[in-house]
Amino acid sequence: MVFIMIAERQSLLSDEISNSRTRPDFMRGMVRVAGEFGLDHVTILSAPGPSDVLLAPFVLESTLPAQFAREFDKNFFLRACPILPRLRQSILPQTWHLRDGECTNGRSFPPAMRELMERYGLMMGMIFPVTSVDGNRFLLRYDGDRPRLPQVELNELNMISLHAFDVFDRMRRAELVNPNILSARELEVLRWTAQGKTSIEIGQILSLSDHTINAYMTNAIKKLDCVNRTQLVAKAIRLKLIN
Repeated sequence: MVFIMIAERQSLLSDEISNSRTRPDFMRGMVRVAGEFGLDHVTILSAPGPSDVLLAPFVLESTLPAQFAREFDKNFFLRACPILPRLRQSILPQTWHLRDGECTNGRSFPPAMRELMERYGLMMGMIFPVTSVDGNRFLLRYDGDRPRLPQVELNELNMISLHAFDVFDRMRRAELVNPNILSARELEVLRWTAQGKTSIEIGQILSLSDHTINAYMTNAIKKLDCVNRTQLVAKAIRLKLIN
């Protein structure tokens, strides 16, 4: 009976992800996945290298609070993260819990980094490493405040995450094929900008951090060969990309 329930949930969540046609649709599905496992946040990022010091440039999608991301990078915590070294050497999921033994690899979070995570309710989490068809490494991260997932749920979430990344990666590669075409999320951000919304306000509307919103705006500015947001909005209207 338990196996049947797990199989049904996995199938339903995977189907919802598969039916995504845009990044906003995809992220709504991922938020649903996180919620089904009692988790609060989901992040998709390119895998940082050993010499990288900031997290923000690698974040592709995230529901983590913007202020958390700013404080994380302000303190250069990426270099102190006890999870990343193991992820560079293994394809296995890495988990942690601040109340229960911390990291599965036996390492601990620095006190200041731990305090930051506790303050934002990021008491436990896991990262699933994945590889795209073009050979690039990516990470799917989940955060929340609940007991560790039992192995059967961890396996289930791993399978869902692998399927979800395949869907996301197809979207990502489609955007690369047409580099001058704005993605659905970039258009969505642009529409809100045209209505006078700030990055913080757009982030609240779309449940994204403002640094993620700024990244979309920067990409759109580059794609349409503009110098600032005002010129971007004007050109997008002229090209009939937005009304």
